[in-house]
Amino acid sequence: MASVGTIVWLSSELMFFAGLFAIYFTLRSVRPDLWEASTAHLNVPFAFVNTAILVTSSLWCQFGVAAAERGQGSRTGGFFEFKKWGMREWFVLTYVFGSVFVAGQVLEYAELAEHGLTLSATAYTSAFYLTTGFHGIHVIGGLLAFLFIIGRSFTTRRYTHRQATGAIVVSYYWHFVDVVWIALFAVIYVLQ
Repeated sequence: MASVGTIVWLSSELMFFAGLFAIYFTLRSVRPDLWEASTAHLNVPFAFVNTAILVTSSLWCQFGVAAAERGQGSRTGGFFEFKKWGMREWFVLTYVFGSVFVAGQVLEYAELAEHGLTLSATAYTSAFYLTTGFHGIHVIGGLLAFLFIIGRSFTTRRYTHRQATGAIVVSYYWHFVDVVWIALFAVIYVLQ
């Protein structure tokens, strides 16, 4: 039931982001001049690296899910024996990469603000900050979920399918957040 409930909830989140994309495209069609002036300040290579970090975190997350499905909550070998890592270690690595992504967004916002591109500067900046900001909030929510699952892994002696369900559900959310970011990156940074 948790998986089905998460999928239904993510469907509503998909509609939320569809609304943000609609705002973005509507403003772009009405005021293309704002896009020409503002997109020149976007640091596309930096955003690409930040995107690669987030997408890589999804890979680590999936390794954690595979370990959880095997019933391996934590590592069974040495720290550098990656094949013996459990769900906990992979989720900690996912958390680190997700945190680096959020820090990268904060850095990008600071750089844009130095150029006068603040939330209330233009319709473009409002659309940019709303779409990327709400995504950032979702990433932070995912990071909190990872902390919860990691913390819960310390409270069980035997890691079973019941505990693995939480890891699987969090992975659904994390993959959703990654896919949304890939779409945002394509629209904001590639299409400009």
